This record gives sequence, C-alpha cells and structure tokens, in this order.
Amino acid sequence: MAKKSQQTLFLSENADLEVKVHPVVLFSILDSYLRRPESQVRVIGTLLGKIDGKNVEVTNSFAVPHLEKNDEVAVGKDFNHQMFSLQQLVNSKEQILGWYATTYTGLDITDSSSLIHDFYTSECESPVHLVVDTSLQNNEVGLKAYISSPIIIGGEAIANMFHQVKVSLAMGEAERICIDRMYRGQEEPFTASQGLASFTNELYDLEDSMQNLLSLLDTAAEYVNSVVAGTREANESVGRQISQALATVPRMRSEAFDQMFNTNLQDLLMISYLTNLTKTQMSIAAKLNETLN
Repeated sequence: MAKKSQQTLFLSENADLEVKVHPVVLFSILDSYLRRPESQVRVIGTLLGKIDGKNVEVTNSFAVPHLEKNDEVAVGKDFNHQMFSLQQLVNSKEQILGWYATTYTGLDITDSSSLIHDFYTSECESPVHLVVDTSLQNNEVGLKAYISSPIIIGGEAIANMFHQVKVSLAMGEAERICIDRMYRGQEEPFTASQGLASFTNELYDLEDSMQNLLSLLDTAAEYVNSVVAGTREANESVGRQISQALATVPRMRSEAFDQMFNTNLQDLLMISYLTNLTKTQMSIAAKLNETLN
C-alpha cells in the first residue's frame, strides 16, 4: 500500500505539469532524423532547459547515438556526458530535463523506451520523454510529452508506466521573427538571386524588432497620457513597471546613441558576413570530401 500511495502522490504532483518546447529544439530533432543512418529506424537525444515550478521549458537538445537490436538497447553514455559538458561551457544554466525520440509508425512508446528512460533517470530526477512524429500526417509534426512512474511488484520496480502531460510551443522574440520569416517565405518564394542568404537577413529582423518596440512605446505613452488627462484610472503596479523600465534606459545624448547604434549595426553585419562565409567554406569542403571519397 505504501508503494501504491507513493505512485498516486507522484501522479498528483505532476498532474498540472506542462512541457514548453522551443522551435529550435524541433528543428534540431528533425535535422538529426534526416541525417540518421539508413538502417536506423529512429533517433534519440537529450533534452536541455530549465524547470520553473510546474513548467518545463526545453530550450536545447542534442542527438545521442544508440543501437536497438532485438530486446537489447545500447546508449552512448560517454558521448552524452561529453556533449553535456560542452553544453555547460556555453550555457551553464541549462540542465538535463529528459530525452526525446522520433517515431514514424505512430507508436510513441516502444519496448526499449523503458530501458532508455532508466538511463536518463540516473541523469536527472523525473525525466521528461518527448516523442516527435516524423510521419507528417496531415502535413503536421506530431508532438507528445510523457512522464513515467515505476510499476512495483513485490517491492521491486519491473517497468515504467508512461503518462502523457501537456505540451506546447514557446518562442522568444528572435524565434518569432524567424518563424514569421519562414511563413513569409512560403507566401513570397525566394528568387534564384536571393538564395537562402536572405532567409536570415538581420536587417529584416532588426526592422521587425524596432517596429515592435515602437508599438510598445506608443502603447505605454498612450496609457500615461490618458492617466495624466484623467480619462483612465491609474494603476500602481503598471506605474512601477514603467518606472523600472525607464530606469534601465541609459541617459545619453542622441548623437552618442546614433554613433553607438551604427557601430553595433556594422559589427552585426560583419558577424553575419563571416558566418555565411564560414558556412559556404564548410559546404564546399564537405562536397570535396564526398567527391574524393
């Protein structure tokens, strides 16, 4: 009875759990699936992010090599540890949240899922299992999230029982701009002269960000003017937030701000140019290696 009550407590504590997945995570998973070996049915990997109360936010991921044959599963444990160590050098705030797997047949949980889940139980507490359906039924990428609780018989855990939880997409400002540009690209196809370079044109992204900022400033100014004119009741909480936002703005002359803005814009364009140049050189080197081999 103690084991059963413990399992019931586990389910009740995680009943309102919601997993928020950023678009870059889905892109990374789909890219790993496209690059998988021909003999491999699915790919798995580690989910990274942060936990805030009942919200699990998945912000990053990386694929982990594995082998599934008959009833045996081999997971690249050393590879997982090395990749996580490298990720920590880039962003120490991200922690292991669980693991993902792709499916093409619509079967979310397989016989080997419990074995892989046991491995991630040693990597983090209460790991989340994310399943990405790559069959593209109805031209959609299916996305489901699960947590598990142990099935205990005779005082021993013999398997895991998976329970589905809420899952949703979450995106920041940069991701939203990128997604909007993707939809815009469907309505306005790229020309041959544009190529893929215009897909990540920082000038469009900067323009969208500035327009959004101006819209927010207009909204705040309209609110302040209406409160001063007496047509709207003042809200102390909103007033404090506006005051805190204004306090973070550095005081400088317009000439100094214009100079700083133009300098940073030139640095941004230089970084974009070097990035595209590096990608081009890597692509040429990869094709040369394929030709020589």
